[in-house]
Amino acid sequence: MTTASAPGARATARLLGPALLAATLAGATATACDRTPRPADAAPTAASAPTASASPTASAAPEELCTRIVAHWSHVMLDSDTYGDYQSMGLSNGQYDILRTVLDSARAEKKQQGAAAAAKLIDRQAHKGCVDWYRSGGPGEGPWQ
Repeated sequence: MTTASAPGARATARLLGPALLAATLAGATATACDRTPRPADAAPTAASAPTASASPTASAAPEELCTRIVAHWSHVMLDSDTYGDYQSMGLSNGQYDILRTVLDSARAEKKQQGAAAAAKLIDRQAHKGCVDWYRSGGPGEGPWQ
């Protein structure tokens, strides 16, 4: 960036002089772009201190997250003839297995008892399936678990 293109640079240059202006801009740029790692024992500054996440998933247990995502996609897919693509839904293979089981039951329930009953069944079975899955260890170490 040249000093002529900076907002107010000409007025500042007249007041400070070209050499002082260049030094001031260089110092500001160096400070703003300083990415020097801090020692691990250094106290965090206000700018570097971690902030609490506003995300509702930040402290949720894995089975709760599983229940949320499986129930969400089950509700979305209830009226569809397919199960969808698990990767585009962000599901693991195990979560996808739970989704397919939940959807099969929910589709049958919807035919017999209606949409409201199917929605309740989705929430119940997604929760039960995810709790059971995580009780037995949840996802494995392999990429398709």
